[in-house]
Amino acid sequence: MQSQHISTLSELDEELSRPSDADCDFIGKLQGDIAVLGAGGKIGPSLVGLLDRANRKTGARKRIFAVSRSGAAVPGSVESLRCDLLDQKDVATLPKVENVLYLAGRKFGSSERPDLTWASNCIIPVFIARHFRESRIVVYSTGNVYPFREISSGGSRETDTPQPVGEYAQSCVARERIFEFHSSEYGTRSLLFRLNYAVDLRYGVLVDVAERVFNGQPVDLAVPVVNVIWQRDANSYALRSLELCSSPARPLNVTGREMVSVRSAAEFFAKQFGRPCHFTGSEGKTALLSDPSACYESLGPPELPLETMMEWIAHWIESGGYRLNKPTHFEVHDGRF
Repeated sequence: MQSQHISTLSELDEELSRPSDADCDFIGKLQGDIAVLGAGGKIGPSLVGLLDRANRKTGARKRIFAVSRSGAAVPGSVESLRCDLLDQKDVATLPKVENVLYLAGRKFGSSERPDLTWASNCIIPVFIARHFRESRIVVYSTGNVYPFREISSGGSRETDTPQPVGEYAQSCVARERIFEFHSSEYGTRSLLFRLNYAVDLRYGVLVDVAERVFNGQPVDLAVPVVNVIWQRDANSYALRSLELCSSPARPLNVTGREMVSVRSAAEFFAKQFGRPCHFTGSEGKTALLSDPSACYESLGPPELPLETMMEWIAHWIESGGYRLNKPTHFEVHDGRF
């Protein structure tokens, strides 16, 4: 595990796509080829990179397909496929591989185009679930399917009933139900990968907090604590979750160990930057929290310590590192993203 700061995009890509020993062991034993659907978004490139590096390092010789609307450039052993997943005829041309990592979905801007949000999160799953009914499918979902919980609760568990707030979260429950239906009807082995919140140096809750402190803007305390996980760790869990796919579909909470205090995170960044931090709003009593115990029992704990992640973020922002400018809106209570 590297401890030095990350200073360039190439160094960041190297870290996010770094396969662990567990990843290499898993891909070496995995039967069948792999397709990553929605490979052109925030998460896709680093996940595809991890698969490529593990594939080449182990000599597994798997075919890996990166499927996106743009057909973006891909590394090494990966094949790029252009496909509009909202076009059923396009989807029908995709190779029927044994292993599918389904990343497609829409969150940012969902309140401006709720129609597109529902189409992306509900129509595409129907096409994919039918086309890949014989595959194992890891379906990226979100902790937003759960209700806000008292902080003392320790977070929602996979056995808790979804209570989505807002249209984005509702459409995510619908996405899950569509894959659950196909899993029950056709025996498709599936896993609902309930992720929150993934962080790399260009986006994420901690990046949002750090930017506000660095720019002298107040940090909203309406949501007082958050879950976070380093993107490389999330990528590793996604790959290795293929072995947990089942019928009926299994939900799995994926996030970091800690409930991170927003106030404490802001104060940490203020100290790193040598600047004061300011707050707005009253400190809330509930938050969107997940209990990741089942994930750790099956796949082990995440590698990167929280403090290292925060140190990397502080250095990246202070040195003017590139950001995606896609705020998470972690402080939102009404589900409007």
